[in-house]
Amino acid sequence: MESRSNDIWVFIETSGGAAEKAALEALTPGRALADRLGGRLTAVVLGCEVDAAVRTAGMSGVERIIVADAPEFRLYTTDAYVDALAYLVRKHQPDVLLMGATENSRDLAPRLSARLRTGLASDCTGLEFDPEIGCVAWTRPIFGGQLLETLFCPTQRPQIGTVRPGIFHRPPLIAHEAEIIRENIRVSPGDIHTRILELLADPDSGKVELEEADIVVSGGLGLGGPEGFAPVRALAQVLGGAVGASRGAVDAGWISHAHQIGQTGKKISPKLYIACGISGANQHVAGMRGAKYIVAINKNPLAPIFDIADYGVVGDLFKVLPVLTEEIRKARM
Repeated sequence: MESRSNDIWVFIETSGGAAEKAALEALTPGRALADRLGGRLTAVVLGCEVDAAVRTAGMSGVERIIVADAPEFRLYTTDAYVDALAYLVRKHQPDVLLMGATENSRDLAPRLSARLRTGLASDCTGLEFDPEIGCVAWTRPIFGGQLLETLFCPTQRPQIGTVRPGIFHRPPLIAHEAEIIRENIRVSPGDIHTRILELLADPDSGKVELEEADIVVSGGLGLGGPEGFAPVRALAQVLGGAVGASRGAVDAGWISHAHQIGQTGKKISPKLYIACGISGANQHVAGMRGAKYIVAINKNPLAPIFDIADYGVVGDLFKVLPVLTEEIRKARM
């Protein structure tokens, strides 16, 4: 086992052998920490047939890449990934481990921190080294984004944190030589207690991942029913964006949970967020407050969503959206 290092690790989650955007974004604060602590920025790539992810990580300014490539890592399972990462951490002894706050990492990070008996700061929007305490200061929003708290893990290592997608820009790709360490890790089938039988495609998901989209158009209970999402989808399509939803619309069964934005859904930071028929409850605002520009369309002029919107339209969304969609379509012809 190596002695404790100042190395900063970033877990590179993969999908189809390619690196996930949220993981690459976490390399940016990882680079700043590595420079501050004098450690190596290390990408940890876990998956199956992940050469594409390794190449991308190598061009993202890391000093080292640790790769575990095996069939049992093709699809995410908690048991296999926790076993593999716990083994790697114990062997190489990093100081900090960062992950993008994706759905898989939100499952993986707490299990891993419990296995390693260390702390976890989840869904962070900022992090920096605090020289007085001698560890990372993790900043995260609480109470629906109304307050920020700072967390420290002064005694246990590694310090683990997940980074909210869309907060940091991914590093530019450059020609760069990184040391590659290939680890032969295998997990016994008997140690994997869940088995994925089938992956069901969401017919409403479109081609743009919600957490990676620059533009998101969302619908709430003001749509009146599942058919109300038709003009929302039309606007999202002409803008090249993704479709989101409030918890109310999801709970009503109008759209799948994969589209839910909020405290109990996905947290996003697009360049443009258009809220259609969404009142603006704190639970929902917690998931989209990080948007650069917010546009609200609601017939209730007192809806709380207007308090945080950069632009607001008071009116019937079923009249506003078709006109808006058509004007955008004409402008792009």
